[in-house]
Amino acid sequence: MPCFRCGARQTDPVRGASPWKRGVRADHQVLICPRCQAVHDWADALDYCSECGSAALVCRLGEVECRDCGHTRDAVRDEPGTADLVHSGAQPPADGGLSEEVAAALSRVLKRGPVA
Repeated sequence: MPCFRCGARQTDPVRGASPWKRGVRADHQVLICPRCQAVHDWADALDYCSECGSAALVCRLGEVECRDCGHTRDAVRDEPGTADLVHSGAQPPADGGLSEEVAAALSRVLKRGPVA
């Protein structure tokens, strides 16, 4: 899943905690890259818990749960235009260059020459 602001893709993690942050926007789980966390006031664009006001939300199995107070509610995703709200920043190309990344990774793993 790319960063919802800039479209950057998460790379293989190093040991330890990930510098990427998770959040919920328009009842969809989103990721925020470290660069966008430093440049933008990234939490302002996220949904907040209706009980405690925290932005520490996760969306899974059709529910939005607050990691701070434990409040849960159903995720509402059928509203018109909610998909457009999730990605507010720069849109990556249609596949985001994913097909080239996959081809390069397969070449490395299978020890083939560069992909033409």
